[in-house]
Amino acid sequence: MPNDALRKAMAEAKVTERELAERCGVDSKTVARWITEDGRLPHPRHRWAASEALGVDEAMLWPDAIRKNVKTGPDREVAAVYPHRSDCPKSVWRALIAGADRELTFAGYTNYFLWLEIPNLRSVLRRKAERGCRVRFLIGDPDSEVTRRREEAEQVPLTVGTRIRITLDELGKLAGAPGVEARYGDEHIALSVFVFDDEMLVTPHLARLVGHDSPMIHLRRVQEDGLFDRFAYHAAELWRTGRPVDLTARAAPPE
Repeated sequence: MPNDALRKAMAEAKVTERELAERCGVDSKTVARWITEDGRLPHPRHRWAASEALGVDEAMLWPDAIRKNVKTGPDREVAAVYPHRSDCPKSVWRALIAGADRELTFAGYTNYFLWLEIPNLRSVLRRKAERGCRVRFLIGDPDSEVTRRREEAEQVPLTVGTRIRITLDELGKLAGAPGVEARYGDEHIALSVFVFDDEMLVTPHLARLVGHDSPMIHLRRVQEDGLFDRFAYHAAELWRTGRPVDLTARAAPPE
């Protein structure tokens, strides 16, 4: 349908198509298409220029543009989406970990990639824990049937069990740090949830793909029982039913 709001605003301001085109830096035919073509959406700088020329708020002339840029529903909590976990900049991980004061939950099945991609992670986690931040790792059991089946599906040289054991070795070096805990759980094999106070990264694992090839969603909590709270419930429930890991048994022997 034609843009009657724009046509009316031009009439009330006594501005012709040619005059508006000059103010916006386009030709008259372009302005005509703004008026007559269904769903025609000008470039933002042209919308701003037209709004200024007509003395009318942009939202009155092109409400669809505002709706697309201002989230109003549950998707307000979606801060970013990455087609692959590996597309997420390392700076995002570092910033989220650094910014957390209350909770750091890493509910990935192996969490192996964290030790590779985040420099000095072990030292950072130790400092966080010493300052009162709860640090939790929910990982798969390296000897479970679920792990074995996943290894068969992935068919990669660095097996799932090996990746889990690397994480266990790293956590063993944190044994004794206050607030650092680990549990085994098999039910998150297809969904990783990483919690940083009121922000979260979620990765649903696709078919036989390893984690870095699966998509990831960055959530930021802004409402009760929204997307963030739903995934937080998932992580909390799996943690509740998880089996404790004795990190002291993984600690390196004294030299």
